[in-house]
Amino acid sequence: MLRGFAERDIETGAVRIRAAIGGSGPPLLLLHGHPQNHLTWHKVAPVLAERFTVIATDLRGYGDSGKPPSTADHLPYSKRVMAQDQVAVMRSLGHERFAVVGHDRGGRVAHRMALDHPAAVERLAVLDIAPTATMYARTDKEFATRYFWWFFLIQPFDLPERLIAADPEYFLRRHIEGQSRTPGAVEEAVFQDYLRCYLDPAMRHAVCEDYRAAATIDLEHDAADAGRRVAAPLLALWGAKGVVGQLYDVLATWREKARDVSGRALDCGHALQEEAPEALLRELLPFLALK
Repeated sequence: MLRGFAERDIETGAVRIRAAIGGSGPPLLLLHGHPQNHLTWHKVAPVLAERFTVIATDLRGYGDSGKPPSTADHLPYSKRVMAQDQVAVMRSLGHERFAVVGHDRGGRVAHRMALDHPAAVERLAVLDIAPTATMYARTDKEFATRYFWWFFLIQPFDLPERLIAADPEYFLRRHIEGQSRTPGAVEEAVFQDYLRCYLDPAMRHAVCEDYRAAATIDLEHDAADAGRRVAAPLLALWGAKGVVGQLYDVLATWREKARDVSGRALDCGHALQEEAPEALLRELLPFLALK
């Protein structure tokens, strides 16, 4: 479904990462969110590949990437470790410095990557997120209701895993439909690939570990770096019809975390790359072309 791209598995030394690679030009890393995999970029990656060498990966625990065991502190699914995976992938492909675009969980990985590996990240775009620590710190009834899975998936093993296992397709479909504001944006063939991956109990457990990490060790890492700012130019884009855009001043939240922030809302819900691909490309292409 990613025309012109070749899929390959890349061993980082810590985990196997599935990557789809296409195009030529400066390197560009695309990181998906939950509950998707790298196919979420299928509407924009071929266009980006006309100007960039595009590497669209599955995060550890997701899609067809490895799903290593976790630990009591959830460190293996921390954004720090997930970012290390992706930097290792890019280095294995010969890219020491690159741009990165991250949606949802991928945006959180990209944020941590820019802090931990500033020499590697040339510029980054984050799609439909405010910083994790900010969102938790400002939690209220409205946010907890509309983003209920942030609080459901972090429950101790194996409560969420067992409940989702009762009907994974129902949970997945309701989750995606609940965040989208563009009917039909996710083609059934793409949804079926998301479902193929979500039917794997190891992925569902990894998803929970990702969220558990976000509510624990990721917040510790963020607190330790509270005084630091992302040095790379940061583009923040979000869906005007989505929760993040309605509950937060998105640019203000990122200006607390980065030195050079620009961006705006697009007329869609959560998944910009699937709901508004043309509008997303109009924002990404000039930003990524800047030197």
